[in-house]
Amino acid sequence: QVQLVESGGGLVQAGGSLRLSCTASGRTFSRCAIGWFRQTPGNEREFVGSISRGGNTTPLADSVKGRFTISRDNAKKTVYLQMNNLKPEDTAVYYCAAKEVIMTVVPTLSSDYDYWGQGTQVTVSS
Repeated sequence: QVQLVESGGGLVQAGGSLRLSCTASGRTFSRCAIGWFRQTPGNEREFVGSISRGGNTTPLADSVKGRFTISRDNAKKTVYLQMNNLKPEDTAVYYCAAKEVIMTVVPTLSSDYDYWGQGTQVTVSS
C-alpha cells in the first residue's frame, strides 16, 4: 500500500519556476517507479516523465524537454518535479503515480500505475 500527496503547485508568471513534490507513505516506496502526469479539462491525462527505483529517468515528454527534471530522495520518500521556464500551456493539474516493480521498468502509461495522488494545480499566466 502506497499513499501519495502532491504539493508545490500555485500561480506563476511565464518564465518562472516551480518545484512540485510527491511525498509517499508506505514501506514499499523504494520499490516503486514514480510517474508524473498532467491533465486539463476535457483532455486525456498526459505523461510528463517518470523515474525508476534506482533513479533513472525516462525521456520527458517533448513539450517539457529541456525545462523539466525529475529526481527522487528515497530517504525522504519524495519525488520532485522541477519545472523551469514555465509556459502558459503548462497550466494543468499535476499528478504523481506509483507502481511497485521488481526491476528497473518505468511505465509511461497512466493505466500502468496503481496508486495516485490527489493532484496539485499549476497555473502559468502570460
